[in-house]
This record gives sequence, C-alpha cells and structure tokens, in this order.
Amino acid sequence: MKKSIFTFALALVLTSGIATASEAHPSLSNSSEYPVEKLAALNLNSLCKAIIAGNYDMVTQLIQMGEDINQKSLGKTPAMYAARYNKADILSLLIEKGADLSVKSDQEKQTAEEFAVNSNAKETIEVLKKAGRK
Repeated sequence: MKKSIFTFALALVLTSGIATASEAHPSLSNSSEYPVEKLAALNLNSLCKAIIAGNYDMVTQLIQMGEDINQKSLGKTPAMYAARYNKADILSLLIEKGADLSVKSDQEKQTAEEFAVNSNAKETIEVLKKAGRK
C-alpha cells in the first residue's frame, strides 16, 4: 500500500515539470530537453528516473524506503545515471550509502566513472575522484 501511494506521488512529481536527459533510452537524443512525461514513460525504475530528473529529495526518500542503490535499470546502476547526467549531489549520496562504483554497465561495459568522463560531467568526475581517495 505504501509503495503504491509513493509510486503515485513519484508520478505526480515527475510529470509536474521538465527534466533534461540524453541517453536514458535509445530514443532520446543527446542534447534535448523533453517533457517529464517522456521520462515517466521509460522503462526505468523509479530511483533512476528521480536521479535523471535531479530530484535529490525523491532519491533520498526512495533510498529510505529500501530501494536498492545498486539495482540496474536498463543495464545501468543508479550511480551510472547520476554520473552520466552530472548529478554530483545525488552521486555523493549514493556513494555515502554504499554504491558499488566498480560495476560495469551491461551494454557499454562502462563504470560510473567512465560514463562521467565520456559525458564530460565535470562535477561528478570530481566526486568520483574524491571517492577514490578515501
């Protein structure tokens, strides 16, 4: 019951604005802004959708509700989405909560760091460098 209410709330949040994303799904171009309705329609798990949308509070709530921070969606972990879309604050949270940064994506065979570098996601590259120094 709690999960269905939360999923409904997430759908409302995701459809109430615009998010920027580029390769969350093959049908999306690299540099387009597109309606969140399109993001909501993707076959991504809720955690990865919230990450792409940059919704730190929703990511925090999903983690508190027990979402697996290493669960792949469309072959990528949440950390890969955060790194790819330059969501440094969210990536820091995922690392703090124990995200496994050594995992490779199913299709590209890349780590979160490789996604950040290939996307020129400077803020997440810095977060990953700091994480590697600990």
